[in-house]
Amino acid sequence: MRKELSSDLKKISPSMTLAVTAKANELKAKGIKVYGFGAGEPDFDTPKVIRDAAVEAMEKGYTRYTLVSGLVELRKAITEKYKKDFNLDYALDEVLVSSGAKHSLSTVLKTILSVGDEVILPVPYWVSYSEMVKLTGGKPVFLKTKKENDFVVTKEQLESVITDKTKAIIINNPSNPTGVVYTKEQLEAVADVCVKHGIYIISDEIYEMLLYDDTKFTCIASLSEEVKDISIIINGCSKAYAMTGWRIGYTLANKDIIKGMNTIQGQMVSHPSSISQYAAITALTTDQSITYDMVKEYKKRREYSLKKLDTISDISYIKPQGAFYVFIDVSKLYGKVYEGKKITSSVEFCSALLESKHVAMVPGIGFGDDDFIRMSYATDMDTIKEGLDLFEEFISELK
Repeated sequence: MRKELSSDLKKISPSMTLAVTAKANELKAKGIKVYGFGAGEPDFDTPKVIRDAAVEAMEKGYTRYTLVSGLVELRKAITEKYKKDFNLDYALDEVLVSSGAKHSLSTVLKTILSVGDEVILPVPYWVSYSEMVKLTGGKPVFLKTKKENDFVVTKEQLESVITDKTKAIIINNPSNPTGVVYTKEQLEAVADVCVKHGIYIISDEIYEMLLYDDTKFTCIASLSEEVKDISIIINGCSKAYAMTGWRIGYTLANKDIIKGMNTIQGQMVSHPSSISQYAAITALTTDQSITYDMVKEYKKRREYSLKKLDTISDISYIKPQGAFYVFIDVSKLYGKVYEGKKITSSVEFCSALLESKHVAMVPGIGFGDDDFIRMSYATDMDTIKEGLDLFEEFISELK
């Protein structure tokens, strides 16, 4: 008889965003047209200048191992970006490149957490944060924030959940799933508490280039040297440069953390793809209009989506200032019936929507808030128009 698999598997739940995508793909395989608002992935192709850089790297034979921490040229490009954009000075040994921002984050958690350490997760949170914390032996502490405050964590809320076991807080800015962007003052309030208690600030900034309406982004590490020392910045190329499949993420932090991450990554993975790293150098150093042209399209889709949602009864949403999501409150619809079945949760709502109208959205419970569902507008305008018409139709048919 075979031995049992790891008990760690019992601690975690599958990703709801990936589950929705999988179900949508099943329907597509049957020849059914699906209006997909589930995946958090740009629908644009990777810009040609980046693809060309990858081809050039292959032609030049740059296909061998690199340093565990990443190519010197790439880490230099990252430090130059942070100097230019945020006036932050990072040395090369304060940067580590990984196989996607998710890998960066999981390696950070493995580096800083011991068994039983607590990590504060403001709700709503990105679906994988809690599971990553569990897998590293830590304990996620869910901090309920308020819709009327755009789900931004306050100083008082943060103080209320800190214990002697608290090791870190994870902030996603701009937020997935809400699209909310923290102001400088809001970040200062969080940073003050973390400095006071010596808590690490893990700031997931993967969407920092995707901003709307003249919204200003503040990198939390830029607040002061004291804050920078406890800040762990996570970023990458997936969202800003439509490079999800290339798997390039990176971390900026103090030397001790990066050294620890380097040790773990060296044993577990070695380094990201050499070709992807060369492509990332070009992404970071070329004319950044390649990103801002995509943002212009996202803005058009966002504006249409919000205007349409405004016309639908019994729902509301948090106005997104960044990323490419709308977090929609559907709780007023709970208790209504669709085709004989009462809807009482975000899972039931999204399941009925997908089965009946073939519109795929993500249940809010995956992000810690069952009153909401998440819509991604990283898809073409025709899908948005037709899909939201069907979404409205579905709601109108609830009795």
